[in-house]
Amino acid sequence: MKQKKKSELFGFGKGWGTIVFCLLMFWFYAGMVNDSSNIVAPAVAEKLGIPAGSVLNMGTVAAMIGVIFFFVMGAVNRKIGPRVTSFICLILAGAGYFGMGHANSLFVYAFSLCVCTIGAMSAGYIAGGAFVTQWFPKKKGIVMGYTTMGHNMATGFFVPLITFLVARLGVTNAVVIPAVLVIVLALAGLLLMRNTPQERGINPDNVSDEEYQKEYFIEETGKDGGWTVKKLFRLKGFWMVAVASGGFQFVSTIIITQLVVRNMELGFSQIQATTIMTVLAFAGIFGSWLIGAMDQKLGTKKTMIFFGIWYAAALFIEVTEVKACVYIFLVMFALALGGSANFTTSLPAAVFGRHGFEKVNSVLFPIQALVSSLGFCVNGNVLNATGSLRMSYVIAGIASLLVVVLVLFIKEHQYNRDFMTEAEAEAFTKKLEKM
Repeated sequence: MKQKKKSELFGFGKGWGTIVFCLLMFWFYAGMVNDSSNIVAPAVAEKLGIPAGSVLNMGTVAAMIGVIFFFVMGAVNRKIGPRVTSFICLILAGAGYFGMGHANSLFVYAFSLCVCTIGAMSAGYIAGGAFVTQWFPKKKGIVMGYTTMGHNMATGFFVPLITFLVARLGVTNAVVIPAVLVIVLALAGLLLMRNTPQERGINPDNVSDEEYQKEYFIEETGKDGGWTVKKLFRLKGFWMVAVASGGFQFVSTIIITQLVVRNMELGFSQIQATTIMTVLAFAGIFGSWLIGAMDQKLGTKKTMIFFGIWYAAALFIEVTEVKACVYIFLVMFALALGGSANFTTSLPAAVFGRHGFEKVNSVLFPIQALVSSLGFCVNGNVLNATGSLRMSYVIAGIASLLVVVLVLFIKEHQYNRDFMTEAEAEAFTKKLEKM
């Protein structure tokens, strides 16, 4: 029993390479698109002589424009697989980040941010989601706990790095080093990654042949698992999964993209606020693993309910603006940091399974991204209207509780063939064909 538990949490064999690659893609996504907005957005605003809120609002613009391209990248991923898709997307991310620092107008910044957002998010969530679901269909909870450590590491390492580089080199030159590093990762992935574990000579979840034959659905279902856009759009469960998994990302976007600014509002210096982010990030590495382990042990649905209540409680404590309560919030947030990203893949994978996941995710992820992107809009408009981010945290707390209510009505393995008996899977396939 003890050995089995250890295998569930650490026994990934050759799959560790896939986990580390996905972790690094999340590191660059969180660092370039979310976390560094604490530093890059104000620096660009100062450089261009415009309000910081106007630059922040470009995050929502980029994500909304990105929705169209996420459909495109999802289709590309289905055609050529996550290995080549991640290569293309990481190159785009690097080029876009370079352009953000070299922008000489708000339009150029917005265009570059669009390219960076499309590339980085598609790499982490579309290509990365395909990697995780194909390699770890029943261990995706704990695996996402590992990969989302990249979000925390971005907060811990990327923010201090870009803060140092902007202070020493200016924003124009500061973006060059991360842009080059993400392109190096793209090349490494193209050379070393494989689309499925079978290409490495192992089974999904690194299980034995006997267990794979007995515990997994191995019949052929076609490339898209029988799913079409029309069939997905007709399912209430599809919309519930898309909004719920995107909802926690919406909450996290509100918090993490302006956490330094918010803490400075509460009396911390910029150095103190940046240091707090670094400390939170290191604590959040454990938090990501803990949420992943809970997902693996309790299931995605129960974990999301706990997570949402915890998140809301932390936010409502913070908005009291009492110094002691702020510290309590920071401790609670540290454990939650990165957890929301776990559910963007874990929940869809739990409900729909690995059969046709690339098709499902190509339709679902753009909706997640749209929901998440509204966090930039909330921060930008609240900051411009009130001069403070306090109301943003109130909105985030309410949103977290609404996600909990939505999750209560989701059936965790509703369309997942790996959790059906053979007869149930056959009946579901026939039902899907008639839809």
